[in-house]
Amino acid sequence: MRRAALAIVLMAACAGGSAIPGAGGRPATYSDSGPEPQFARILGEIEQNRLDNALLQTEALLRQYPNFRLGHLIKGDLLLARTKPIATFGNAANAPQEKLADLRAEAIARLQGYREKPGANYVPRYLLQMQPDQQHAIVVDTQKSRLYLYRNDNGRPRFVADYYITHGKLGAEKMREGDKKTPVGVYHVTSSLPTKKLGDFYGSGAFPINYPNEWDKRQGRNGHGIWLHGTPSDTFSRPPKASDGCVVLANTDLDAVAKNLQVGLTPVIISNSIEWLSLDDWQSERSALNKQIDEWRTDWESRDVNRFLRHYSKKFQANGQTFEQFAQQKQQVNASKEWIKIKLGNTSMFRNPGKDEVVVVTFDQGYSSNNLNNQMKKRQYWIREDGSWKIIYEGAA
Repeated sequence: MRRAALAIVLMAACAGGSAIPGAGGRPATYSDSGPEPQFARILGEIEQNRLDNALLQTEALLRQYPNFRLGHLIKGDLLLARTKPIATFGNAANAPQEKLADLRAEAIARLQGYREKPGANYVPRYLLQMQPDQQHAIVVDTQKSRLYLYRNDNGRPRFVADYYITHGKLGAEKMREGDKKTPVGVYHVTSSLPTKKLGDFYGSGAFPINYPNEWDKRQGRNGHGIWLHGTPSDTFSRPPKASDGCVVLANTDLDAVAKNLQVGLTPVIISNSIEWLSLDDWQSERSALNKQIDEWRTDWESRDVNRFLRHYSKKFQANGQTFEQFAQQKQQVNASKEWIKIKLGNTSMFRNPGKDEVVVVTFDQGYSSNNLNNQMKKRQYWIREDGSWKIIYEGAA
């Protein structure tokens, strides 16, 4: 039986990928995006040795996405398969091996992403709580070259769609300017840059994120200009590792995602490999942290400074203050207080990916006392120390 090695190579490579818990049946809310559905059907036809059908579907795919280089490579293989057996994926004579390797990597990433959808009862560990006005959240998995879009369903993240992405040439966990890596952490979209301000390289637009955030700065990470953006007009997609650190989508995908982005609100959580939680475990983690935050609030209201300070790490630093300086200031301030009332609202909680157990908490804070009233949007970083959650940074959001 003549079969293009394209299917054999890719099916074998994808079979070795790590599975997403609960993957296999797509949630009812899933909305297909991009060329992956057609791509998967084409490979299915090749597996069944229906090469003529595969060619017809490939030509249809290319009419829809004429700049899709991977589609052109598949078409070339299928045409060649009419005359002789194909030994490798991308059998074109004298083709640059580096470009073929890039296309193979893209093919494997796309097929894995299409096949491994999140299970309906699993969510990324990082989306502990979205505030009511955050309509969507983005979670990026750099190992899988995939971006997942979730909507806020009364506080519970609901999977909407996922997209193939390109990330840093040298991988993830950015540390310094120019290292060609994509950062790992909890970020937010800070602005929207239209094409007319950027030039063709960034495609249909760009959305900067707030790298480096406060936690990055504390870890000594630097650099700037990390964006979600599109591709040049003559390029449908780029290899999985091809950016200088940005997260890059096909323009059609960026346009679809952009409709759901809120400047200043939408979280963009970038992970090297997503941790998935069952809904029960997710609810348990969320409830435990909400309890800690409420205890912090009530201990502040108590005016007992020692009770209040027990929620802070000895490594706390913010606004140029060490823990000792912060504690001294609180002692002085509380000496003039007859009563304190704290109201918290619009709270979000996002767990930081990586080995450090860190959660980014943002909320609207209403402070009232006998001699002061103010309102602010506050952001805290909570870190797990010796089995307890402690605040290691806080400041205006």
